[in-house]
Amino acid sequence: MKIFKRIVWRVLAGVLVLWGAATLSFVALNVTAGDTALAILGGPDALPTPQVLEQVRAEYGLDQPLIVQYGRYIGRVAEGDLGSSYRLRIPVVRAISQQVGATLQLAACAAVLAVISALILALTTAHRARWIRSFSSGSELMLTSVPTFVLGIVLLLIFSFQFHLLPPAGSQGWKTMVLPTLTLALPVMAVLTQVLRQVLEDVLEQPFISMARARGMSDVGVRLRHALPHALIPLVTLSGFIFASLLGGAVITETLFARQGLGRLMIEASTNKDIPLVLGITLLVALIYVVVNLVVDLLNSFLDPRVVES
Repeated sequence: MKIFKRIVWRVLAGVLVLWGAATLSFVALNVTAGDTALAILGGPDALPTPQVLEQVRAEYGLDQPLIVQYGRYIGRVAEGDLGSSYRLRIPVVRAISQQVGATLQLAACAAVLAVISALILALTTAHRARWIRSFSSGSELMLTSVPTFVLGIVLLLIFSFQFHLLPPAGSQGWKTMVLPTLTLALPVMAVLTQVLRQVLEDVLEQPFISMARARGMSDVGVRLRHALPHALIPLVTLSGFIFASLLGGAVITETLFARQGLGRLMIEASTNKDIPLVLGITLLVALIYVVVNLVVDLLNSFLDPRVVES
């Protein structure tokens, strides 16, 4: 019963998050400089007449007060209608569906790489010599401090322009996935490693670890069988952080490496004031974020029953 109530409250909170994301994005796009009607016609280079601009505003309802436009938009979203892209001239759902696969593929590869690497590094450096932990912590701090675009540029300079090992841009073939995946995964891996190593070091000092060692269990067995399960709870809790970091970084990464995906589509739509498309992408990201956090909350309730009781 408590779990059911928790789910209900999480769903209600998720609806509020979606409404807030849609509202803030709508206001931000409409108060920024630039004429939306002019953007629909192709930008300043189109040189439309005032009569054409007025016709476009009337056709898209842009001549109505902002509050009326907002009410109509929220009403359409409630009915599941995200409208059509101003520039692409296709439904927003179709435009998003054409690009979401590439972004999810990139994010999934980066997430797997980040989690596996963090687990290996945390297991091998926890409770080791001081210089090993210091070196690892320093490297992780550097990776978390470097902006995503700087890290991507450094990787490009080394692997594409200096040694010519990997292509600098594109979306075709596995080689084009390597540098974008590393750019997204390395900062997330660094944060996860720091958290997991701290958890493992706390666990390795517990009495039951000493008892396991006294029974003759090897160091590897102690770390994998007894310490590792305790690191899964914070790993699950950080799933929301992983998701947010990867999607946020995808906007920069896909633009930097000229990859197809939601990030690049979002940049182009924002630049062109393609309001329906920007709002559609924003709602999709917010929806995924809500679902991920709901799943994380449910997993935590199973892994740690004290979460339900709180």
